[in-house]
Amino acid sequence: MLAKQLSIFLENKSGRLNEVTDILGKADINLSAMSIADNSDFGILRCIVSDPDRAYQVLKENHFAVKITNVIGFVCPNTSGSLAVVLKKLSEKGVFIEYMYSFANGNVAHVVIRPTDLEQCDQILSDMKVELLAASDLYKL
Repeated sequence: MLAKQLSIFLENKSGRLNEVTDILGKADINLSAMSIADNSDFGILRCIVSDPDRAYQVLKENHFAVKITNVIGFVCPNTSGSLAVVLKKLSEKGVFIEYMYSFANGNVAHVVIRPTDLEQCDQILSDMKVELLAASDLYKL
């Protein structure tokens, strides 16, 4: 199941992340998950939010470079090696993961991935009986 993720390009300067979170907060948009990757000039904030289309709009209105990307969310047991089993199967089937972020909560881990082939990845995970997260569930974690 596909979900929308925001990718927000941020200059590497103090306060930019705070600006994003402030704008989203004032728009009553909740952040469910996020990850930041950076280089020397800019960072990319990837996040799952409660209302991705509205978040896109308010960030654009505030002059942020932002795009929406489809990702897949799934649940796996929060035990040693469980994620490796899933990733190995995807790799064996030729699915390359561009990036991933996850967080554990009790006995489960919630994982967000951006595979090169969304449809194939979704089918493989379904065939493996991996619990896929509906977009609506991912947006409110």
